[in-house]
Amino acid sequence: MFDSLTSSLESVFKKLRGYGRLSEANIRDAMREVRMALLEADVNYEVARDFVARVSEQCVGEEVLHSITPGQQVVKRVHDELVTLLGGPKNRRLELNPLPAPVMLVGLHGSGKTTTAAKLASLWKKDGKNVLLVGADIRRPAAVEQLGVLAKQVGVDMLAPEQGETVPALGRRALDRAQLTGRDVVLFDTGGRFQIDEELVQELRELRETVKCRNTVLVVDAAIGQESVHVAEVFHKALDLRGLILTKLDGDARGGAALSIQAVTGCPILYTGVGEKISELEPFYPDRMASRILGMGDIISLVEKAQESVDLAQIAGMEQKIRKNRLDLEDFLGQLTMLKKMGSMESLIEMMPMGGQVKAKLREAGKGQDFAKSTKRAEAIIQSMTLRERRRPEILNASRKRRIAAGSGTQVQDVNELLRQFDQTRQMAKRMGGMQKRLRPR
Repeated sequence: MFDSLTSSLESVFKKLRGYGRLSEANIRDAMREVRMALLEADVNYEVARDFVARVSEQCVGEEVLHSITPGQQVVKRVHDELVTLLGGPKNRRLELNPLPAPVMLVGLHGSGKTTTAAKLASLWKKDGKNVLLVGADIRRPAAVEQLGVLAKQVGVDMLAPEQGETVPALGRRALDRAQLTGRDVVLFDTGGRFQIDEELVQELRELRETVKCRNTVLVVDAAIGQESVHVAEVFHKALDLRGLILTKLDGDARGGAALSIQAVTGCPILYTGVGEKISELEPFYPDRMASRILGMGDIISLVEKAQESVDLAQIAGMEQKIRKNRLDLEDFLGQLTMLKKMGSMESLIEMMPMGGQVKAKLREAGKGQDFAKSTKRAEAIIQSMTLRERRRPEILNASRKRRIAAGSGTQVQDVNELLRQFDQTRQMAKRMGGMQKRLRPR
């Protein structure tokens, strides 16, 4: 996500930081490159033009041109305008009152509504909300079946339409069920079309009026680029949307839709889908996204992911082993499992400062082809070992390595590479343990 834009902007800012003093001509040239970078990232033309005009106006003032660090001042102005473009400094939330609060997910076929409904239900369940999912796509039985499967995975109840039941009738029944069973949220996965038509809009309006829904949310596929902006405009005009959820952002290296859609529609982005897993739906924070686009990383989100995924008891046990220099391959497997819970390695690297450059260097070195595959390979190798071999890797001779490679579907060199990585980890842990001993008060 945003790889091409981040790379282009980093190149522009590197030049600016190289100047001891900036002139208006320097800034004009830089802003021309910024505008081209935005357009190449599929940002709406008018949005890109207005963005550059606002930044240019701020950057030609005395405060920037005569600053001690003019290049950094320009970067700050671009960052602040990106935050504004993306919707302001704060994450927007839906008002889920009074209870039970109906929420309608709308969108075209293939936008990811059904999966997003389950992801939202999972997020709200973690927040302590009691959610009822409603399969309101009465024309596509497969959608209702899919929602039922996902509801079981998430651990929430799902209400399906009855034979011949209309969408408004299903809405009334869902609200009655929610009131009787003390639900907090009634989440409707509505029907879609391959394009917006009057029949679809009328069906959605009737459901909205029946359940008195104040929270209509559009799920839109970011990977279709500027078409997603057009889709959002039409839905917003027809249904007065409260917010947007952008899906498949992980599949769009340009990211122009995310930068255009809020500015064009005036409708806030609430969440972004960054993968297929139920856990891969993130609240949208404009300031954090702006930092990631400019290659500054997103340390706050990284820490939050770590807090959600890390087992504190396991960490405490590992700390004891580090102090005693007793790390083994069981611990190494535990580390890999924790990393997997936090998400893909690529998404984690993106949250680090200069993450784009790190990814580029890994690709050049041939190590960034597929982080997920390398993690799975390491897990398979360790799981093909006996408990004794995991705890005492020094006993792994040639015949044992051949057996492990055969059992894990890998090559002996893969086993050797894993052992080399583990040995590096253990050496690093040993040095950390030694530092802790020296720093401990006597």
